[in-house]
Amino acid sequence: MDRNHQFFDKVEKKTNVKKEDIFKLAQTVSNENLRDERTLRRLISQVASLAGVHVSKQKEDQIVSAVINNNVPLDFSTLSKMFDNK
Repeated sequence: MDRNHQFFDKVEKKTNVKKEDIFKLAQTVSNENLRDERTLRRLISQVASLAGVHVSKQKEDQIVSAVINNNVPLDFSTLSKMFDNK
């Protein structure tokens, strides 16, 4: 089993989001301007809906700020901690 397949299996198991849905979302986002606040907020809403989780206004603001200011960590450990903090 290749690493990508294992990764998406873990994501699907943890989030209950099918990898097909992740790929569809990725295709949609690939042509978007992720420096645009309105686009980011729409994307956050879509991901939250897909995952069945509520994202508070405060958390949404933090995510938008991090992306716009290019402060998004690239390692999964740090990203996980960022999203786990309530």
